[in-house]
Amino acid sequence: MIVAPMAQDHLIDRLPPVRGRYTADAPLSGITWFRVGGPAEVMFRPADSDDLADFLAARPRDVPVTVLGVASNLLVRDGGIPGVVIRLGRAFAEVAAAGLTIRAGAGALDANVALAARDAGIGELEFLSGVPGTIGGALRMNAGAFGGDMKAATVSATILDASGGRRVLTGAEIGFVYRGSAVPDDAIFVAAELTGAAASPLDIARRMEAIATARAESQPIRSRTGGSTFTNPASLGGLKAWQLIEAAGCRGLRLGGAMVSEKHCNFLINTGGATAADIETLGEEVRRRVIDNSGIALEWEIRRVGVPAEGRRTS
Repeated sequence: MIVAPMAQDHLIDRLPPVRGRYTADAPLSGITWFRVGGPAEVMFRPADSDDLADFLAARPRDVPVTVLGVASNLLVRDGGIPGVVIRLGRAFAEVAAAGLTIRAGAGALDANVALAARDAGIGELEFLSGVPGTIGGALRMNAGAFGGDMKAATVSATILDASGGRRVLTGAEIGFVYRGSAVPDDAIFVAAELTGAAASPLDIARRMEAIATARAESQPIRSRTGGSTFTNPASLGGLKAWQLIEAAGCRGLRLGGAMVSEKHCNFLINTGGATAADIETLGEEVRRRVIDNSGIALEWEIRRVGVPAEGRRTS
């Protein structure tokens, strides 16, 4: 008698009940700004922060968790992301103003927070209109642009730890540093309170228009890109990553469908048909050439997650 092998259980069958939604083998390439990458083994869209906290408390400890916003400064590798990918939806996107304070969910778009601040007459948050992504990602990387950053703007942030415990951190406790913070990698930002200074909505709108113009003139914002690829070296007195890349002769460099932007050479572009491997390999080639030319090792600003195509786990 021939006995057919039992079907292997999918990860989704091991996960705790939730009020939100699980999706097995959820495609990710359509939501990343690069438009590349493999699927999430399981996508979890929590109903609210309590649902997320309950999931974190009950999930199997061996299951890795990755949090995605709008995947603007992210490269998902071609084999996808093992474990559970958490996507914060509408319940985490609320924005409300009171006095000179903005309270925003971690899933709120940075641009929407800037608009709410404008309408409420809260200045000094215009920089968020030039930061693609969500507040959660902006907190994680201390996002900054056009003279502002999250360190200066943040009053407090609410996080969930790896076991679902909730804690409110002051700006000082977050420990902001250049393009990062002291918050553990396994903690999840769920909300923040930001503040600025009183200003005329008209003046704020003018500054936001100037930022939009500057971005359009200097960055390939209409291309499939992931934003700034490398951080600026902190110890080189203001020297920018793009200057090092330019000096190493990398402007316009190509690999497969990936290209170093002609417009701003600290941006990598999917010109069409690129794989995540093309983009990452091109980035590493840029790093190699910069090291050879200047002796300086650039650090990735783009967050790279997941596994290569040959490392994809099937379940």
